Amino acid sequence: MDRPIDALNLGWRLEDSYRRLPPHFYTTLKAERAGEDPLLVHASGDAARLIGLDASAFAHPDFPKLFSGHLDVPGFSAFATVYAGHQFGVYVPQLGDGRALTVAQVRAGDGALWDVQLKGAGRTPYSRFADGRAVLRSSIREYLCSEAMAALGVPTTRALALVATQEGVARETYEPGAVVTRLLPSNVRFGHFEFFHHRKQAADVKLLADYVIETYFPELAGAENRYAAWFAEVVARTAHMIAAWQAVGFAHGVMNTDNMSILGVTIDYGPFGFLDAYEPGFICNHSDEGGRYAFAQQPGIGLWNCHALAQALTSLIPVDDLKAALATYEGQFRSELIALMAAKFGLASLRDGDVPLMNGLLKLMETARADYTLTFRGLSKAGGQAGRSAWLDLFGATRAEADAWLGSYLARLADEPLTDRAARMDAVNPKFVLRNWVAETAIRAVQDRGDVGTLDRIFRAVTQPFGEHPDLDEFAAPPPASMCGLSVSCSS
Repeated sequence: MDRPIDALNLGWRLEDSYRRLPPHFYTTLKAERAGEDPLLVHASGDAARLIGLDASAFAHPDFPKLFSGHLDVPGFSAFATVYAGHQFGVYVPQLGDGRALTVAQVRAGDGALWDVQLKGAGRTPYSRFADGRAVLRSSIREYLCSEAMAALGVPTTRALALVATQEGVARETYEPGAVVTRLLPSNVRFGHFEFFHHRKQAADVKLLADYVIETYFPELAGAENRYAAWFAEVVARTAHMIAAWQAVGFAHGVMNTDNMSILGVTIDYGPFGFLDAYEPGFICNHSDEGGRYAFAQQPGIGLWNCHALAQALTSLIPVDDLKAALATYEGQFRSELIALMAAKFGLASLRDGDVPLMNGLLKLMETARADYTLTFRGLSKAGGQAGRSAWLDLFGATRAEADAWLGSYLARLADEPLTDRAARMDAVNPKFVLRNWVAETAIRAVQDRGDVGTLDRIFRAVTQPFGEHPDLDEFAAPPPASMCGLSVSCSS
C-alpha cells in the first residue's frame, strides 16, 4: 500500500475533544472498506481551505482512499456518536451516527474546530440493521447542497469531497455507492441531549452541556447562569437559521430533532428542495405524507424542536429560564426574516406599510405560482421597460394584478433613492439555486454517462449563485416538463 497522506504534514492540528467525554457517549471504530478502488468524483477547494488543506492534495493517489475510509488519518481514532431524537414528532430512544464516522477533529488556523466525517463509510453500532452505506445519487445531492447553501450565506455544514466507491449498494435496486466527506463545526445535535435526558442520566446531560459550552461557546463559560444563557443562544441561532431557509426558499424535508445542530447550522441534506413555484405548502419529502415539514411549517417546527431540547435540559436549567428563552424565538425569527426580505426587496429601511407591501407580492406569487427565485432576481430590473415586461411574464393570468403591485412598489422606492440598489438586490437574490431538476441533471450525468464535466458546471453555478454567468444560464431556469414533480424521500 502507498504511504498514506500524513495529515500533520499538511498542516492539520488534530484535536480529540469529543472523546474526552466518557466512552458511553461514542464508539471508537474503523471505517469499513467500501469497494476496492475508490475514485474521487469532485472536491471543494473552498471547503478544503477551511481545514488548511491545499487543493493540490486532491490529485494525490491516496486522497480518495483517505476520504472513503480505506486509510486512517494518522494520529486520530475514528468514532461514531450515540443520540436519540423525535422523528416526525415521535420519540425514538436510540439513534446515532448510523452511517457517519468522525475521522478527525481539526483546529483550523482561524481557531475554528471542524469535525471531518465520512458519510457512507459503513456500519456502526447505531446503524439499526442498515448497511451504513450511501448511494451516489443522494451523495451528489448532499455534496452540492452543502456548498450551495454556504455560498448563499446560510449557516451550514460543508462538503469536502465526493468519492465513488465503485461498488453496488442494495436499495430498491443495486445502485452505485459513494462517500461524502462532511465538515461540521460540531456534530452535536438536539438528540444528543435527548438521549441522556430520557434515560434519566442527568449527570451526562451536564457533562455534554459543559463540553459544548467550553468548546463552542467559550464566551459564555464564565457567565452567570451560563446554562440558561447558552440555551437562549441556541434558540436564537435556530431562529436565524430557519429565517435564512425561508428567505432563500429552502425546505429541509426532515426536521427531526436528531437533525438539528446545537450550533444552528443546517445539517443532514436528505430530501431537501428549493422552491420552484412559490407554494407555502410545498412538501419536498414524499415520505412526509402529513406535511409536517412543509415549507411554511418550518418556523413552527423549529420552535417545537427547541421545546424538545428544553425538556431535555430541565435537569440543568430552571423551567422559568427555559420558558423565557423559548419566548424569544418567534420575535427573533420574525425580525430576522423581515430584515432578510427587506434586503431582497431593496429596502434600506423599513417604514409603515412595507411588510404588507412585501406580503402582497408573496400572495400574488402564490396565486400565479410564480417562480420564487426568478421573481426576486428579476425585481431589481423591473423598473426598466424590458425588465418590467420579463418580470410580469412570470405572473401569467395575474399579470395585471402584478403590474398594479409593481407600480406601488416603484413608488415606494422613489421615496428612498439608492444609486446601487440593483447591485444590492442582486447580491442577496440568487440567480442559481440547487433546484431538484438541476441536482437530478448532475446525478444522471455522473451515473449514466460518467460525465463529471456537467457536475462541475452545476457546482460552479450553485457556488457562485449571485453572479450572472451567462454560460450557465440553463441551470437558472425552472424545471423542464420532463423533470416537473421530481420526488425525493428519506431513502438513500
